[in-house]
Amino acid sequence: MNQFEFDTAVNRADDGAWMGQVQEGWRIGEAANGGYVLAIGGRALREALPHRDPLGVTAIYLAPISPGPIECRVEVLRSSRRNTHATVKMSQQGELKVQATGIYTDLDALQGEDWLVEPRPAIAPVTECENAANHKLEYRRKVDVWLDSASNSYPSAPDGSGELRGWIAHGDGAAPDLISLLMFSDGFPPPVFALKGPVGWVPTLELSVQIRAHPAPGPVQSRLRSRYLTRGLVEADAEFWDSKGVLVAISRQLMKVRY
Repeated sequence: MNQFEFDTAVNRADDGAWMGQVQEGWRIGEAANGGYVLAIGGRALREALPHRDPLGVTAIYLAPISPGPIECRVEVLRSSRRNTHATVKMSQQGELKVQATGIYTDLDALQGEDWLVEPRPAIAPVTECENAANHKLEYRRKVDVWLDSASNSYPSAPDGSGELRGWIAHGDGAAPDLISLLMFSDGFPPPVFALKGPVGWVPTLELSVQIRAHPAPGPVQSRLRSRYLTRGLVEADAEFWDSKGVLVAISRQLMKVRY
């Protein structure tokens, strides 16, 4: 078991309930990173359902989550031969903090056509990218992020593009898996930083992740784009490609820009 697996582990408590432990080291400020929290919920779904591969997971964040025990209560909505639909309600000290709905499947059994509206974006190799470590954030002790400074000027200065490109990986070098992709979906700086520069806080209100394939070992590359800032609300659309150039995940976040 690698560190990420340990930090997102859950154990069955009773019929429909799984207990996890929000570990220290994953906070952005005082609250645990939303992608990390989603990974705990995603693992509870994996343990509870007959299908083990997340296909699509959408989470609504109701309140910040702190280190400590967390209850993940799973309810199956529908199960068929191909997919299982379920919800997971994540609570601390009796307060509902996150609610997620997921579709789980067997990715290896999927069949169908492939098509891309645009090719994988050009991103410089990791060795040519800028380490985006912010040692003031606990999260950056667990996750490595490199930004392609050739395609955008952040973090040195906002360039008005609302776009970031780069790579992400577990800090201990562990190979990514499907649950890692749920966490990586919230692992980069918000792309609105490339528009406005770093702001005080950009909390996630809602996060949706679609999984397309098992990732190959090695860092995962991503392009993140924000195109509409409306009364402080901004979206972040992201694509994730594994080290072999395969599209493995797509995500969209709704965030609030706060100064």
